[in-house]
Amino acid sequence: MEQTEKKKVVFSGIQTSGAITLGNYLGALKNWVEMQDDFFCFFSLADLHAITVRQDPQKFRQNTLEAYALFLACGIDPQKSIFFIQSHVSAHAELAWILNCYTQFGELSRMTQFKDKSAKYSDNINAGLFTYPSLMAADILLYQTEAVPVGADQKQHLELARNIADRFNHIYGNTFKVPEPYIPKVGAKIMSLQEPEKKMSKSDENVNGCVFILDPPETIMKKFKRAVTDSEAEVRFAEGKDGINNLMSIYSVVTGKTNEQIEADFAGKGYGDFKTAVGESVVELLSPVQHRYKELIADKAYLEKCYSEAAETARKFSQRTLDKVMKKVGFVLK
Repeated sequence: MEQTEKKKVVFSGIQTSGAITLGNYLGALKNWVEMQDDFFCFFSLADLHAITVRQDPQKFRQNTLEAYALFLACGIDPQKSIFFIQSHVSAHAELAWILNCYTQFGELSRMTQFKDKSAKYSDNINAGLFTYPSLMAADILLYQTEAVPVGADQKQHLELARNIADRFNHIYGNTFKVPEPYIPKVGAKIMSLQEPEKKMSKSDENVNGCVFILDPPETIMKKFKRAVTDSEAEVRFAEGKDGINNLMSIYSVVTGKTNEQIEADFAGKGYGDFKTAVGESVVELLSPVQHRYKELIADKAYLEKCYSEAAETARKFSQRTLDKVMKKVGFVLK
């Protein structure tokens, strides 16, 4: 795939776990799918990042394949985007080492994610966990990325990538494009169905708080019917009605209806009717994704064709930047 039109280059790393929540889908994935028409997109399944936490090899391999199939099922199109597995493109690890040497210890030690993960995995505070942001910077800078979709939890990492690019450019001259954050159209911020003041998360201790996009329809309906609301029994968006506000946000994104339309549609109706309607709309939304996923995960040859061709294309683009970097640093090129 060649960049035939002058579209802005976008890069985004994607988690290797196939456990994608409704929040991930509505808040980020749908935006990525829409971006494919407007940007030249590189999407990387970030398996190198995943091993900062100990993985069971067989499960890790299976998770990676399942995640790849699932993102394709969600709408990432190998004809429009370059969607590859990170470890298949060695330039990521090579540039990460070089950028380690242009990243300050103090910068890495201030990363909030390192602090959080160190607390969570106190028995395995490894060097990879510490230098993770340098690899993320390499991921982004390899493709002369102009825009990076970021959530609040990744803004600090993108800022570090920008600082590293600026530092390297200052020393060696113009080498990297300095990426800008791309804030997608206001995506839905989907909260837990059981604790609506918290973001929906796959690590939610209450299984009813989180909907996964591969949940069977009956499970989805059960979770929505058990969603926390309030005692008012009126479907309206207002302060102090976190549970209903969250359900209205979900219903709005799925159906395209405004809060005013939703309030009018459910005037005089109870929360039971509304929860059922939200659940049914989500089941309908996810049904084609689930069907396509089943087809893809059963077709290993097609998956291999997609990720192999994407890796080959990504190697061509990334090697240009890596060669430029190595030449500027002073390595003898082969």
